[in-house]
Amino acid sequence: MARKFRANKAGINSLMKTPEVGAEVRRVAQSIAEVAGSGEGLFKVDSALGRRRWRSAVIGNYDFPTSGGLAGSRTDLLRGLNGAHE
Repeated sequence: MARKFRANKAGINSLMKTPEVGAEVRRVAQSIAEVAGSGEGLFKVDSALGRRRWRSAVIGNYDFPTSGGLAGSRTDLLRGLNGAHE
């Protein structure tokens, strides 16, 4: 007889708010920012504890004069997304 798996949601939610998880979320985002910024442009990381878990964002190069306008910003954004997969 197979048993149904039931996740301990309260336990998972409390784990997702620990400082260790926050540090790992920031570390991964920083790694993405470094790969994305290995070409031109400046990429920054913003992290915060949300209502249910840690969140982090890589903020891309939005300096239009140096990035080549909207097309350059799109290229920078795609480079940042590709950095997440390296």
